[in-house]
Amino acid sequence: MTTKTYDHRPGLLATLGRDGLIQIILIANSFIMLAPIVIMIFSAFKTNAEIFRSPFALPDFTNVTSIMKIWSGTNFPLYLLNSFIVAASSIAVILTLGTMAAYAIARYEFRGANFILLFFLAGLTLPLKLAIIPLFILMRDLGLLDTRFSLICIYVATGLPTTVFIMTGFIRTLPNELEDAARMDGASEARIMWSIMLPLVKPAMVIAGIQNAVPIWNDFFFPLIFIQKDSLKTLPQGLTTFMGEYGTDWGVLFSGLTLSALPVIVLYIILSRQFINGMTAGAVK
Repeated sequence: MTTKTYDHRPGLLATLGRDGLIQIILIANSFIMLAPIVIMIFSAFKTNAEIFRSPFALPDFTNVTSIMKIWSGTNFPLYLLNSFIVAASSIAVILTLGTMAAYAIARYEFRGANFILLFFLAGLTLPLKLAIIPLFILMRDLGLLDTRFSLICIYVATGLPTTVFIMTGFIRTLPNELEDAARMDGASEARIMWSIMLPLVKPAMVIAGIQNAVPIWNDFFFPLIFIQKDSLKTLPQGLTTFMGEYGTDWGVLFSGLTLSALPVIVLYIILSRQFINGMTAGAVK
């Protein structure tokens, strides 16, 4: 009696070859994505001549002349402050209103709940930039031109649809028994929301916060339309003032770009664990 044996080596080699190809593609993609950032950081420590002579060479990291110049000789700190105020205020309002709206839609059964959710989802398909002329007229009539509040209102309007969509889906995956037990113990709806739901939805709030913080921080279009005073400009708009008509100090400009990207990078590093937990929560459940 003979026993047949099968050689699995070809299939194993094919799998290893496929996995190796995928890893090579991912490494190449990472290099392509990180190369401009590395060049930007290197250029912040170089002079104009060094940037054009050897853009890929390692700089002298002790040469912080451009960084000191942009920090003390320009309005960069003011632009940075404006961006912090606008972004932080917008994210706080977006997360507060978005979480409350998502909790009501996901947990309370009432007529029109699905319509309200679809109304928010419609905001994901309609770019607000198409309504820039009516928005400008509205802000002018309200006397909000050249104010930070105009940007905050627009960013809240653009950020709420995404936040409601993310938070509603996440809240619906949570068990209702937690809230039922809290109601039996006499907890109010506000107490349930604050003490029970908020700790559970933190991963989703981190995702929604990062999802909105990056485009708000990097936005150039709306500040260009609604802000004219130099003292109210945000970073993307303010950095354009460093580009002269006949010449540009590229070391100073790259220093500004590096310092502008630093807060977002630090924020992501701090919240990376919460971000990954939020991304994988649905798969685990």
